[in-house]
Amino acid sequence: MSVTKVRASSWAGLFDCAMRWEGIHLLGMRNVVGRRAALGTAIHAGTAAFDTGRVTGDTLTPDDAAGVLVDKLRDPANEFDPNKDDLTASEAEATGITLLTKYCLEVSPHYQFAAVEMETKPLDIDCGGGTIVQLTGTMDRARIRKGDGGVGIADIKTGGTAVQKGAANIKGHSPQIGTYELLFEHTTGEQITAPGEIIGLKTKGKAETGIATINNARRLMVGTDTQPGLIEFAAIMFRTGNFMPNPKSMLCSEAYCPRWKACIFKDE
Repeated sequence: MSVTKVRASSWAGLFDCAMRWEGIHLLGMRNVVGRRAALGTAIHAGTAAFDTGRVTGDTLTPDDAAGVLVDKLRDPANEFDPNKDDLTASEAEATGITLLTKYCLEVSPHYQFAAVEMETKPLDIDCGGGTIVQLTGTMDRARIRKGDGGVGIADIKTGGTAVQKGAANIKGHSPQIGTYELLFEHTTGEQITAPGEIIGLKTKGKAETGIATINNARRLMVGTDTQPGLIEFAAIMFRTGNFMPNPKSMLCSEAYCPRWKACIFKDE
């Protein structure tokens, strides 16, 4: 029996470009990101600190959360190549603090969060042929929200296109929401009854926030009586070792993929 442990937060990337995902998460290949990616990580750290305080009662101010963001951005362990993009250190801090403040004052108060980046119980996926994939870890960057519609997942996404026409950009995010819904139900025994949500924080150009709904994300993963879900396709890849490329991926570039230079499938 072969068991492959996979971080739950990485799972959605498998369905974007499986070859890129294999290189990073199974083969241990790395590429250094730019300051914009580091800015996204820092924003997530600040929002998580603020929302965790709301859940535990150890309330943080937006200024407190901004301190977490700046510390993360300046942390020497937060590796990035400042020459990979056109964002300066001062611009990154200013953009991050502006977005974080908007989130703390305008977005977060509208939610009742039950958990922030919840730790999950390992979930085994039987791929057949003696191959098991075990999803582990936490719901990185996601919150469990409760409201009149029941329990649902809210996932924060940052980036230059995270908000479009006033709403969060949900393209490509359904697998992550669906994975988190499965993990929540597996961990707690409680059913997800509300649609998923993406909270977008735009880091390029005008600082904007936006929200959009994702429906039927769990069904996307497990399928229906007549159609297989993404988990079944993932099982085939793990069982055979054939991880499909996707040259149309938004992340198909040297900046995001450590296999890009050697990949014969990319557009040239």
